[in-house]
Formats: sequence, structure tokens, C-alpha cells
Amino acid sequence: MKIHEYQAKEILARYGVKVPKGQVAFTPREARLIAEIIGKKVVVKAQIHAGGRGKGGGIRTADNPNDAEKVAHEIIGMNLVTHQTGPEGRKVRLVLVEEASTVARELYLGVVVDRNTAQPVLIASAEGGMEIEEVARKSPEKILREGINPLTGLLSFQLRRLTAALGITKEQTKAFSALISGLVNCFVKEDCTLAEINPLIVTPEGDVVALDAKLNLDDNALFRHLEQAKLRDVNEEDFLEVEASQHNLNYIRLDGNVGCMVNGAGLAMATMDIIKYCGGEPANFLDVAGAANPDTVGNGFRIILKDPKVKAILVNIFGGIVRCDRVASGIVQATRELQKEGKIRVPLVVRLDGTNAKEAGQILRDSGLNIIEIQGLKAAAEKVVSLIK
Repeated sequence: MKIHEYQAKEILARYGVKVPKGQVAFTPREARLIAEIIGKKVVVKAQIHAGGRGKGGGIRTADNPNDAEKVAHEIIGMNLVTHQTGPEGRKVRLVLVEEASTVARELYLGVVVDRNTAQPVLIASAEGGMEIEEVARKSPEKILREGINPLTGLLSFQLRRLTAALGITKEQTKAFSALISGLVNCFVKEDCTLAEINPLIVTPEGDVVALDAKLNLDDNALFRHLEQAKLRDVNEEDFLEVEASQHNLNYIRLDGNVGCMVNGAGLAMATMDIIKYCGGEPANFLDVAGAANPDTVGNGFRIILKDPKVKAILVNIFGGIVRCDRVASGIVQATRELQKEGKIRVPLVVRLDGTNAKEAGQILRDSGLNIIEIQGLKAAAEKVVSLIK
């Protein structure tokens, strides 16, 4: 689950990470009042779940409260296009107004899970303010990594090694080490999948400040952090993905035209791969897991069909935990209901294999519905692609 920059900074501040003074504003008038409270030059920052805001005109300075109100008026409501939003952009609904900072140095700090070592890893670089992926690609030697043992945490010798490698002065070492410890503690205790400060700045006075921050929270761990659910901003998410989550469906919208309904994440990815191999483009990832009953199938169909790009649907079910005949009955019932509503107007290809697959095929054939049953995954993918072409 992604959250906004201002929310990430509020959380990090609880762990002792120093952040600029500021507040969130939903209107230009609020931006003006916040600037008056700060009483100095401010930065007005668009709050969307995407990077590259500055290049798109979503981060601007204001010398006084009048300017802050004017800049906020121009940013709030704008359609901000960045390299992460895609050409469609994202509507800005709120801004963060915070004190402007003087920068002597910019660094990068981040914590992610290293799946090769099965532990968190702290990533640091003296090339702060830049896209860390670009730095890693062009100058991998500038990326520093310190594995974090879950039992011991980040050790003092690792902190010393990082401060030396990043050129942190003796006077800045205490503040820098405290900030790193706060970032790591936040990552672990808040069940983050990403905790990133970019840039981490050093001011001319020697202060170490998180000028920008990003936290991604593991929504599988929300049961341990019930308060985190309030941080979700559904306006920043695809409306179909939001609807799917309400039905406990694992759905991600893509750019293709072949709607996919599959049970199991691995099989879903294999299905998308073979659709592309056969010359098609998947329109979505949809994993119904072991709950392929009439309600689940119907909800899945409805969500897939709300994407106007979908020109055909491929259902690919392997009957292991769930029986194929049960899935087939669900497909027939859901298809009948949706046809009555006039919502299924694209070809429907179904491939069922595994437990009771033979009985499932008979159920589909006896339904009298225009369901194309295909044996074999490749044959089913070829069929659905040919129907579109």
C-alpha cells in the first residue's frame, strides 16, 4: 500500500527522523495559512503516488504566504504528468506546504527486502536527489549496501562503515547514525516493503534532514497496524483495482485487450506470458485463488468487462484445491446472469484442467451458452488471440 509523502514524514518523525516543518493543505487558503505559520520561504509540493513531481511542475517554491496561495491554486486540481504516472497523468487533490531548506549535500537512503539473502538491506549513495535505479545502472560502484540481520539489527560497525564511505564528518556522525537507525526501525516495526529518503540532505549548519520520503506498507500486515488503513487514498488507485479489493480479488489492470481470470498467481503470470507469446496482450492480472464460486466468477467478469479495452476473455483454471466442475457451474451461472444484463458482449474462452475436468467440460457444453471450451493452455491462448484478430 502506497501512502503520500506527508504521511510518510509523519511516521518517520515518530522514529526520530528529522523532517522539514510543514502541513498538508487541501485548498489554496489552507496553504496560505500554513505558510503564515511557518513564517519563511516555503515549498509547495503536489501529493500524488508517483515520483518525478518536480519535473512535471508539481513542486514549486513560494517566498511569502501570498505566493504560497497562488502556487497552491495552480497545483491543486492540475493533471500532473510524470514518468511514473504515464501520459494520462494524475489529478492533484492536496499539497504539502513545508519550510524551504538550504542544501549543502544530497544523499540517498533506502531500505528494502533482499530476497536473495532473505533479510532487509540498507541502500545508500552519495548521489542523492537522482533516480537510484539510474545511478545503479550507470555507476553501480556508487551504491552501498549493508545487510540487516533480523536478529541483531544494524550494527555499529556497519554505521561507521557507511558514514566513512559517504564522507560524513565527525560532527554529523551522531545525527546521521540516529537517522539511519530511525529509518531501519520504521521499516521493521511498520512492516514496510520500502522505506526511502531521497534526497537526504545535509544543511550548511550540519543538520541531517529527510527532504523527501516514501514508505510502502505491506497490506498483508495491516491486521497488525489497523491505524494504517486510514492512510489509504483510493483516489490514487485504479478504480477497478479498488473495486476488486472489495471483493477480495487480486486484480491489476494492464494495457492489453485479453481479459484473464485464473486461479493462482503463478498460473496467472504463466497465462499472461503465453498470451503475449501467441501475439496478444493481457488486459489484467486476476487471481481468484481457491474461491472460484459463482459469486467470485461473476464479480471477476464484471470487473474485467468494465475495462473498455477488453475484446475477449480467457478463463484458465487448474483444478487442485478447487474442483473444475464447481468452477464450470460458477462460470455458467455468472455468464447467464451477465448475459441477461447485457454485459457479456465479447468472446469467452475457457480452459479447465485437473480435478473433475471431464465433468466440467460437459457442464459447459450442456449449458447452451456461447462458451468456447479449449483443452490445453497454448491452444486456449491461440484461440482467444485469433478471435480478437
